[in-house]
Amino acid sequence: MTAKATAFAPAKINLTLHVTGQRPDGYHLLDSLVVFADIGDEISAETSAELSLSVTGPMARGVPEDGRNLMIKAARLFDTDMGAALSLVKNLPPASGIGGGSSDAAATLRVLSVLWGCDLPLKERVLTLGADLPVCLSPAPQRMSGIGDVLAPVSGVPDCPILLVNPRVEVPTPAVFKAMRRRDNPPMPENFPSWADAQEFAEWIKTQRNDMQAAAIQNAPVIADVLTALNTLPGVMVSRMSGSGATCFALFDSPEARDAATGRLAVAHPAWWVAAGQIKSDPIGPL
Repeated sequence: MTAKATAFAPAKINLTLHVTGQRPDGYHLLDSLVVFADIGDEISAETSAELSLSVTGPMARGVPEDGRNLMIKAARLFDTDMGAALSLVKNLPPASGIGGGSSDAAATLRVLSVLWGCDLPLKERVLTLGADLPVCLSPAPQRMSGIGDVLAPVSGVPDCPILLVNPRVEVPTPAVFKAMRRRDNPPMPENFPSWADAQEFAEWIKTQRNDMQAAAIQNAPVIADVLTALNTLPGVMVSRMSGSGATCFALFDSPEARDAATGRLAVAHPAWWVAAGQIKSDPIGPL
C-alpha cells in the first residue's frame, strides 16, 4: 500500500466510429480508432477510513460527488473494505463524446490499484460501467470493437497537434443512437496502412467515418457550426465529431497552426470550450 497516488485522465478521441450492428440485448457493435490527447482531468487518492470524492476545477459544476459518479462506482468494483479520499480536478466538459467520465473512472481504478496494492478488477466487471472503460484503462492508440470489449493496440499513429472544441451542449448518447437511420454499417478495413507521416494519417482518417455524427447534428445543430468553423482554419488536415458528440476535433499540420486557431476560435466563439494539445502515440502515464 501507499499513502497517495495520482493519475492523469486524458481525453479519449474517436478518430473514427463505425457502428456495425446491434445485438439482441440492445448493445451496439462498434469499430473505432481511439487515441488519447494530453488534455484531461487530474485524479488523486489518499488513504482514508471511508470512500469519498471531492470535485474541483473549471468543469466541476454539476458533477456529482456521491454514488452517481463513475469514480465511486469504479472504486466499488474492488473487493475490499478499504477507504480512500478521491479528488478530481475536472477540466473536460461532461457528456461531450471524449470519454471524460469513463477516463476518470479508469484513472480511479489505476490509482486505487496502486494505493491499495490490489489487482485491477476483471474486464467483464469494468465493462459494466460503460463501453469506454476498458479502452481508457490503457490510454494509448487502440482499435476498439465489439461492444468496447475487444481491444487491439495500434502502432504507427503519429504525435499530431489537435484542437478540441465543444459548444457547451450535452448530447445524450441514447438520443443519438435512437436518431440513427442505420446501425449495420461497414467496419474499418481489417488491416490499417503504415502511415508515413501525419498528413498521410489524416488523409486516411478522411476515408473513414463517424456514423453517429449526422444523428448528433440532428439533436444539436450547433455541432455543424463547430465543424464549419474548424474546416475554415488554416492548417487543418481533418476534422470530425468525436464519439456521440458534441465535442469535435481537428488535426493540424503544425503546433503553430493549432495555436493560432485556438486564439482565433476563442475570439470568434467565446462561449465554446476550446483546448489545444497533442495526440500521443505512447501510453499517457501518471501525473
